[in-house]
This record gives sequence, structure tokens and C-alpha cells, in this order.
Amino acid sequence: MPSRRGYRKWASNLDMYRKVPTDLLEGTKRGSVISYLAMMVMLILYFAETMSYFSGSYIQTDVSLDLNKEEKVRVNFNITMLDLRCDYAVIDIVSPLGTAQNVTANVQKYALDDAGVKARYKGRNLNQNDILLHDHLVTSSIEELHEDGEDAISLDPETLETAKQENTYLFVDFFASWCSHCRDLAPTWEVLAEAMTEAAMAKVDAQYDHIHPDDLSDEEYNEALEVELPVKIAKLDCVDYAQLCFQQQIWAYPTLRLFIDGSPVADYKGDRTVLEMIHWLSHVEEEHKKSIGENDFKVKVADEIARETLQVKETREQMLLLPNRNNNDEWAKKIKRHQTRQMAMQWQEEEHAGCQLSGFLYVDRVPGNFHIQARSPAHDIAAHMTNVSHEIHHLSFGDPGVRKAIQYRKLPMPPNFEKSLSPMDGNVYVNYEKHESFHHYLKVVTTNFDDPYVKKSTATKMKNRRDSKELMAYQILSSSQLSYYHEDIVPEAKFSYDP
Repeated sequence: MPSRRGYRKWASNLDMYRKVPTDLLEGTKRGSVISYLAMMVMLILYFAETMSYFSGSYIQTDVSLDLNKEEKVRVNFNITMLDLRCDYAVIDIVSPLGTAQNVTANVQKYALDDAGVKARYKGRNLNQNDILLHDHLVTSSIEELHEDGEDAISLDPETLETAKQENTYLFVDFFASWCSHCRDLAPTWEVLAEAMTEAAMAKVDAQYDHIHPDDLSDEEYNEALEVELPVKIAKLDCVDYAQLCFQQQIWAYPTLRLFIDGSPVADYKGDRTVLEMIHWLSHVEEEHKKSIGENDFKVKVADEIARETLQVKETREQMLLLPNRNNNDEWAKKIKRHQTRQMAMQWQEEEHAGCQLSGFLYVDRVPGNFHIQARSPAHDIAAHMTNVSHEIHHLSFGDPGVRKAIQYRKLPMPPNFEKSLSPMDGNVYVNYEKHESFHHYLKVVTTNFDDPYVKKSTATKMKNRRDSKELMAYQILSSSQLSYYHEDIVPEAKFSYDP
């Protein structure tokens, strides 16, 4: 049995509150330096965290059902079509609620040359429905007109070059046999050619009236007709000579192109009537011959003959007179058409290679698309000549001032939020082959900003948009893919959206 002394010794070993040795309580310089450094670090961290708490941003995100009750959403865009002329570039909107073609409201076009330089003027996205596509004064069919011969000569690549060299003025109809507008134009074009031939015949007969008809051979007479012909009227089938039309940059059918001294000068864009085309040719002839010091205007004779053939009593000069009070509207329309046809747009190969379209659209808040394509109510577009390569300078949804409003109020934003509002800005989509185009798919996400520091009662009294309680922005998730088209379908740059 253990002794009492041994028990006490064992019990003293269980003391958990023993005294610390005196040598461990002695201070040292090294320990003092480390202690002061540690206190300074703790103080710095304390104040830094406190300041961060009171001055830092507070972001809280939440995913909920879209409670946006707006029926339409605004689409802001600035897109350059790199190889599509403004004459043919149109914007269409398609949705389950309806289709809007050739949208013109809030859309502007800027013609660009091949270097991307913007023209000094801007134009609205106007439709061309005011152009007369048929001459009601021409009642004969093309077969009936061809019974006594064909005055509008058919050309091929070789004869085109010959005709350009031999004729000062050459007016060519570049057409396609399948084109409905071309078939409607054919009788009018033949009557125009007949008017030019008869004008030359009248001039030759007046010059050789003292000569007996038997003294002038058919060959000499035809040569004289060629010399006196005011304008050579010709046509070329782009279906048979597709490569030539590609070299001539024929985008749509019919394309009525005037050559002067072998060089392309202008494409006719006015009413497709005999008198309108003759007036336009007369104006071009006058301007050209005045520039070279000549005053022998031959097209005027064709104008007189055409009026006599079509039984039109009104002269060209009468169309320029001031309108009378009894027939104001009709005269105003005639003068407007006359002035329009005289505005001959100079055609050069390097000009109008592209078109910049900018503005905004209002689309229904349902899945749909808007697309840019080549179309004209007065032409049939050549699908193989349509290139819808494009550069997106800007594309966004919603109020364009939201971004500035968020910055003005210094609201916290999630990472990469500003980039997500217009993620396609600066992207270029180039089509290197025929019958292809890029399609873009846009998932639009509504994002609401709620400022916790603005009281609800105060927010309702604010009138300024950027100071309102809640700001609404639209983030975009985008993807693009290259699509291919059938040979007879005109490609389009399509933007499908799901707001």
C-alpha cells in the first residue's frame, strides 16, 4: 500500500497552473520590434477593411421572370455593307406578328466608295415605287415590232467592243431572259431604237434629197444612217454572257447603261417610257457636246419623231413651263419627273462599292429577325452578283442612353457588363464565295438595375430618365454561322433575335 508522501508527490504533478519561469518574462529588443510591426499591420488592415466596407460597391444579382411589359424593343445599328450599293440595300423586319419590308423610318444610308470613304451627302432609305415600269403608249407586242426588222441590235462580247468604238453614244440594255421587268421593257426598248433609226433616216434623207435614190446603194445608205444615228440602242443577254456582265458589274436586271466614247458614263434610273428615256439622252448629249464645243444635237430629232409616233401633243419645252392654276398637281408631277430624269448620276467603277446603314428599328418583343439584302421594285437582282459581306460598327438593344445613365449614377456593374451590351461591335464578316452569307443569332437578356440608395418615394418623383429608380438594359449573347443559298436565291445578312 503506497505511503501518504508518495500520494502527495503524484498529486502535485497534476498542477495545470504552474508558474512561468522568470527568464521567459524578460523583454528583448528583437521581440519589441516584431511586436510593434505586428500592431502596425493589424491597424492598417483594420482601417483598410473598414474603409472598404463603407465606400465599396455592393452588387447583388438575382434571376427572375422577365416582367418587362413593353410591346416593342428598340434596335440600334450601324452596319456597313462592304460590297452592296445603296440603290439596292433594304432592311426588312420579320416576326410572327407581321413583316415590314424596306423599312425607311429612322434609317439613313451613306454611299461609300471602294476605299470606304463616305460620300458627302446622306440619303434616306427610299423606295422606288414612283418609277413607271411600263409605257402605256406602246401597245404593240415585241413580236409585232420585229415583223419589219429588229432595230435594237443584240450584242456579244466582241460586238460590244466594236459598238463602243464605232458609236459616240451607245445605250445598252443588260437583261436576263428570265427577268419579268426585262420582258416588260422589251417593246419600249424596241420603239426607242426605232425612233433613233427614223431620226437618222430623216437626217440622211434631208442631206441626200437632191440625189436620185438609185444613185445611193444600200451599203452607202446604211453607212450614212450609222453616222447620223443619234444614239445606238442595243441589248445584251446576261444569261448567255454571264462573265461579261460580271466584268461590267451588272447587279440587277435590267440595267440600262450609257457609254460615251467607249466609256460607261451613267445608268438610267428614271421612268421606263420612250419619251422619258429620250429626254434623258437629250440632256446627256447636250451636256457632253457643250463640254467639247459642239452644238449639233441629234437626239432632239428623235424626240420629235417619237412624239409623232406615240401621238403625244405636249412638247418637251411645255413640260418646263410654269404650272397653271387649273392643272397644278398634274403639271407638278410632270416637272418633278422631268427634273428627276435629268439628274444623270455619273457611274464609275470605283464608286458606290458599299453602303453604310445606320439608325434604329422598333421590333416586337417576340422572336424574329431583321435582315439586309439587295432588292429593288424596278429590277430583278442577280443572285450570283450579290455579296452581303458586312462590318458591324454598333449593334445594341434598348435605350442607347442607358449606358451613360449607369455611369452617371456610378452604379456597380458585373464584370464585362458593358461589353455584353454590344458584343458584336467591330466585327467583320466577309463572304469569299458566291451564294453564301453570315447569319447571326442574338439572345437578348433584360437586365434591371435597382439602386438601393435611392428611396422608392424619391424615385417616383424623378423626371429624368437617368435619375429614375430603375434602369433597364439588354445584354446580348451572340453567335454567328455561315449559311449557304440556292443559286436563284438572293443572299441576305440576317440578324435573328430572341428578346
